Amino acid sequence: MTANYKEILSAETVEKIDELLEDNYALDDMLEFIDNHKENDFVTFYEEYVTQGEDIGYDVVDAFIEYHGVAYVEHVRDAYRGTYDSGADFTEEYYNDVYGDVPSFLVVDWEATWEQSMRYDFDFVDGYVFDSSF
Repeated sequence: MTANYKEILSAETVEKIDELLEDNYALDDMLEFIDNHKENDFVTFYEEYVTQGEDIGYDVVDAFIEYHGVAYVEHVRDAYRGTYDSGADFTEEYYNDVYGDVPSFLVVDWEATWEQSMRYDFDFVDGYVFDSSF
């Protein structure tokens, strides 16, 4: 598609691509975004997608928009809480940060705590945790 994108895509999309090429955006990356999303999404959200991706990582942004949709891409940075092996790991760190270290004589089921209360306020997507109330 690289060679003939001007023949395939809408005039609005081609105009946006040409504008971004002048600002040194990579054509292959733009076309890949269009393949994965819609042309209208490219025109509307691509620059924010790149800004967020360069700031916190494209893997994080891709996981977020796969779960929430590309229309919410501007919220990734604010919603992102980190990378964890499980919801339980996030829950343990969260409670330790908020309430201090749990005394060693207490036994806490972090997975049950995640399932019971935390998973309603946070989204666990491919190892990334996002605040669900962005």
